[in-house]
Amino acid sequence: MAGKLGIALGVLAVSVLAAVTWTQYDAAVVGLRSSAFGRALVWIGWGLVAVNLAALLWRIVLVLRYRPLPVCSNAALPRCTVVVPAYNEGRLVLETLRSIAASNYPPGKLSIVAVDDGSKDDTWRWIRQGAAEFPAMVRAIRQPANGGKRRALYEGFKHAVGDVLVTIDSDSTVQPDTIRRLVSPFVRDGRIGAVAGNVRILNRREGLIPRMLDVSFAYSFDFMRASQSEVHTVMCTPGALSAYRRDVVMEVLPEWLNQRFCGRLATIGEDRALTNMILRRGYNAHFQRDAMVYTKVPTRYRGLCKMFLRWARSNVRETWVMSHFLFGRFRTTPALGARINLLVHWLGMTLGQLTKLVALAYVLWLPHVFGVRLLFGAAVTACVPAAFYAIRHRSTNALWAFLYSIFWVFGLSWIGTYAILTMYKTGWLTRDLPAGVPAATPAGLPHSVPPKAATEAA
Repeated sequence: MAGKLGIALGVLAVSVLAAVTWTQYDAAVVGLRSSAFGRALVWIGWGLVAVNLAALLWRIVLVLRYRPLPVCSNAALPRCTVVVPAYNEGRLVLETLRSIAASNYPPGKLSIVAVDDGSKDDTWRWIRQGAAEFPAMVRAIRQPANGGKRRALYEGFKHAVGDVLVTIDSDSTVQPDTIRRLVSPFVRDGRIGAVAGNVRILNRREGLIPRMLDVSFAYSFDFMRASQSEVHTVMCTPGALSAYRRDVVMEVLPEWLNQRFCGRLATIGEDRALTNMILRRGYNAHFQRDAMVYTKVPTRYRGLCKMFLRWARSNVRETWVMSHFLFGRFRTTPALGARINLLVHWLGMTLGQLTKLVALAYVLWLPHVFGVRLLFGAAVTACVPAAFYAIRHRSTNALWAFLYSIFWVFGLSWIGTYAILTMYKTGWLTRDLPAGVPAATPAGLPHSVPPKAATEAA
């Protein structure tokens, strides 16, 4: 473990030294220090470097301390329901249901509610097939019209049974041990109200974007959420794989369903919003690294931008919401680490965005100087996730972090600023019907197919 930390810190030290040296060179070349504005920019830059470096070192310590909670025995595991919302997912939803049904969870303690949210394709057909293959386990529900993921989850939650609710996206598959590992923390610690799973890429071989995102997701979950878990405050339990105490969800369900932002009904960010509401009630949010889910991601730039823009708008909204309760006495356990994370997050959303805009202006002013520096800075920034991926997964796929960093700078960095300016928008942006796919005909199809076991019991 000490050797791994040494490698990570060594890469970090070399990277920071190179970045600072290059920054000083540029400052000397363009004479930034010759004006008050230029000196202010230099000090802001130094301040952000210092804060980010301190935060990174602190998170490294937390990650080294992190351990997933151990798995419980069959007898100790509670009854739970997995809710799978689906919209225009096609046959992939059947693979999702099959992977859940193959879980080694105790028989009779696992139920599945699959909700077709008014799909225009043949999603309902595949959900019904899943219900036919696993009649004692799967309940199929069809919404008469598309109401959004939050509404679909709401319908699923209403039909759920047991003590724990699990959400899994309909374009994802889980390992046999995933649900067992995801649910065990609720038994181990009564203060835990939400558990985030570990999300990896299902379609990694389908192009450059999924390969790059595989490294990005590993850093986001294995590193960032692991460090957040050590301070009991994972900021977002992802829709792809998360679990919640059912009684807590039922308490906040009406508020969550009818949440508004800027006077509009909130239709995005349902996972982050639910996490906030559970945290606000004094419960902890944990990350379970060994509970794995593999989810499908966009393979084209346009689809990727839509996904990230939706996430970024949700991040802005729910960070604002979190700020209203995180600095108060919202729970009995220590919250200093959570507050530090939130402050660093705010710095990235404010000064970080301002610095990005200024950097763009300087690139346009002196492209031969600052353009090269921007490329170099992107490579330096990639050293941290690349080193983490290489150490954690022992794979040369870590090198994709460098290409992704450059791709983010020139292709995705606009999203954060645009999301702040358009945070009031609520469009889902994705899950449109693919071109050439015929719309389904809903006539004659039942709107609910209960599990056979429940029907027999009735």
